[in-house]
Amino acid sequence: MAPTADLTSHAAAPAPAPADAPVIAAPEDAVLTVEEALRAKFAHLDNHINHYPADILQILHMDGMISLAGGLPHPSLFPFDSLHVSAYEPSTRMATNPTEIAKVDVCVEKKPSSYSTNLSTTLQYGPFNEIKPVMDWMSTFIERVYAPGYSDWQLLMDGGSTDGWAKIAGMLLKEGDNLLVETHTFPSAQAMWVPMGVNAVPVDIDMYGLRPDALARTLEFWETERPGERKPKVLYCVPVGHNPTGSTLSADRKQQIYDICVKHDVVIVEDDLYYFLQLPTYEPDGSRELAPSGTEPEACLARLTVSKTLAPGFRLGFIVSNPLFHERLARATEVLTQAASGWSQTIFSELIHTWGQDGYIRWLEGISETYTVRRNWMCDSLAAHFDVDWDDVTAVGVLTYQKDAQRTVSLFRFVPPTSGMFLWLDLDLQMHPAWEELSKADCAGIPGEEVWAAAFWRKLLDARVLLAPGTYTKPWQDASRSSAPTVRGHAFFRLTYSSTPRDEMDEGIRRLASEKRRRPLAGEEPRSRTMLSVTIGPQLDNLEDT
Repeated sequence: MAPTADLTSHAAAPAPAPADAPVIAAPEDAVLTVEEALRAKFAHLDNHINHYPADILQILHMDGMISLAGGLPHPSLFPFDSLHVSAYEPSTRMATNPTEIAKVDVCVEKKPSSYSTNLSTTLQYGPFNEIKPVMDWMSTFIERVYAPGYSDWQLLMDGGSTDGWAKIAGMLLKEGDNLLVETHTFPSAQAMWVPMGVNAVPVDIDMYGLRPDALARTLEFWETERPGERKPKVLYCVPVGHNPTGSTLSADRKQQIYDICVKHDVVIVEDDLYYFLQLPTYEPDGSRELAPSGTEPEACLARLTVSKTLAPGFRLGFIVSNPLFHERLARATEVLTQAASGWSQTIFSELIHTWGQDGYIRWLEGISETYTVRRNWMCDSLAAHFDVDWDDVTAVGVLTYQKDAQRTVSLFRFVPPTSGMFLWLDLDLQMHPAWEELSKADCAGIPGEEVWAAAFWRKLLDARVLLAPGTYTKPWQDASRSSAPTVRGHAFFRLTYSSTPRDEMDEGIRRLASEKRRRPLAGEEPRSRTMLSVTIGPQLDNLEDT
């Protein structure tokens, strides 16, 4: 039996129905859908829910309807007659650095046109969820590519991945709850749960992603190790292109994680924005194979977005979920954001219909090829400026040493990314000449590792190279307490290869190697407490858009 979420436990108990309230009953032999059963269960609360605006917007579009009800401006007053966009052909391969790029012209008129996409409709008030051609096209695409494992899945449009997570968190979490997350997690996601008063419960990861054994242990021993605390009912994870480590969960690990969550009644929220940025193994002639999607379990919510494959400015995303969750998220969308941008939906609709399903897939393949080339640039630069021991690859990464020196003291490990945009450095401080002093260092209760990392980060800034400190991705309980213990003897940094030109990327790695050889001394602290807080305090601002 798949895990479910009891949404009623997050609100006060409903008042009993009035004595004269109508009794809603189904015939004994009737088989209700999940949505019908949900409506019947909460029918006595209908008088508390105002659905009239949404109902009217849907009814007024019925054939032959003469509306004297809505407050819609007349489309003739929209100061736009048509929209013209010049887009790339879907077969374009940016990885080859083409000198000439074939283009297709997309035009949307004010009056009804192909696929019923027209400015009179898309720029008007309308149903919160969709421009219908977009939803129909995406439903077909998701069925074809993701193949959700249950037939009654439903699709909801949101204003981008962060917007989707905000609505999901509001539906499933409340103050005092405990949320399962990876040991390092996406900073912007924390910006939602920390102000809510939700506590993060970190689960160990390795180069292959979330560890099922660590998840099982956390849940199995919860009552004995954390008595009196609420057992987690939600797992938030990035299964493909994990931010910040760049790992990808295998189908086998996904199944193990799902089985554990079934056992403990945990809802899985997959932030799957990097699904189409899967990369071949970093080795000559590596073969590419997309990992199976993780959207099969009914108690999973998959968050998809076009930010990483088309453009972040679209602010378009989609949530795949079961009907129970879909209904609650739809109600939240009605009152929080309503429809996503009409301009974005218009351009997206015409683009995908012009490209077609096969064309869109060709474009996605080209995006993956481009990120593969960029990933290789970064790994090549690391190999050029450090001594990388490719024969010693473990579950925590490949050992890396100083160039032109004996392999006696490793500087760091890194995991060649298999998806996404990021490369994760794990710096080994235990072999540092000043480790004994470092391990005893203390700055206002801050571990020596973080004091050293802050000092090294400042040195890199002086050398004009910027990395993201690992503390940015550390799960936080609140504004002053981290949920994740410091890994003794280690400091972490995240690099990205998504947009930096090759020559600048190589120069940045060279500067990193130069500063690493200088070995900052223990006890070196940033010039001010403010500078230190940049790398060790809770980071609730976006590092990148989703």
